[in-house]
Amino acid sequence: MRNRPFARLGLSMLVVGTFALAGCGGGDEGGDEGAGTDDAAASSLDGASLAVGSKDFAEQIILGQMAIQMLEQAGASVDDNTNIVGSANTRAALESGDIDLYWEYTGTGWITYLGETEPIADPQEQFEAVRDADLEQNGIVWLDPAPLNNTYAFAIRREKAEELGVETLSDVAALVESNPAEATFCIESEFSTRDDGWPGLQEAYGMQVPEDNVALLDTGLIYTETDKGETCNFGEVFATDGRISALDLVVMTDDLSFFPVYQAAVTLKQETLEEYPEIADIMNPVAAELTDEVMQSLNAQVDVDGEDPADVAQAWLQENGFLQ
Repeated sequence: MRNRPFARLGLSMLVVGTFALAGCGGGDEGGDEGAGTDDAAASSLDGASLAVGSKDFAEQIILGQMAIQMLEQAGASVDDNTNIVGSANTRAALESGDIDLYWEYTGTGWITYLGETEPIADPQEQFEAVRDADLEQNGIVWLDPAPLNNTYAFAIRREKAEELGVETLSDVAALVESNPAEATFCIESEFSTRDDGWPGLQEAYGMQVPEDNVALLDTGLIYTETDKGETCNFGEVFATDGRISALDLVVMTDDLSFFPVYQAAVTLKQETLEEYPEIADIMNPVAAELTDEVMQSLNAQVDVDGEDPADVAQAWLQENGFLQ
């Protein structure tokens, strides 16, 4: 939201120092050691005015609420702009200055924003590639990544998986050829056009799925319709979604490793981090504790139990010593 000049060298040194704190996001900061804030940190953003965004699904809104509450505790006045529709709109809001920061995923950054076509299998190497390229090309800083990997996947109800004998996406591709009537899919509209989504997946696995076999649905409906097995047998899901276990869905193994790694990290403009370097100190310890299991549990509280994302975020931050 600000257009102040910045010193590239000074900020680059700050960013490098920040990333050294937590390695690939997990680091050694666990439990009570890495959690909590002292009095100095609690007042470190006094007078700051920041806007936090997120995309429009439970995990993103939970992560956005974590950022809001941590920054407010540090003294900032925070505008809640969570629940923006779609990745493109959320990233555009960051670039335009409508928001100051939001959590993004490394796979999305690499494929969608940086235009790369080949994902990097190693999570740390993928993160470093995204971090360095986005900083150089777009002036966007990535803070330390969380250990979680919210990659795309396809799931099917357990009894149907056993009936069809499918365990991998290669099995699904074979089913498209041998029994196309059973090869029905529910996907999101965004996924239907992404290079790391439906077009790329079909190419990678050699699938030619009839258009009539594909239904475009909102995220929440995909899980319920996959569980019913009427609109589709295979639903596009997120690996950290709590509804997978709650509905007893079986995730197909991505045996060709098509889907990129999707670690979550706070992203913000260079000048924002230069003006408020405390943001990294505040958010990196939180990111370090966010594993797949943690996010599955938090997501389930919202998507399955119907709890409010802000309440879920607050309870977890308090339980782990981040909020006083």
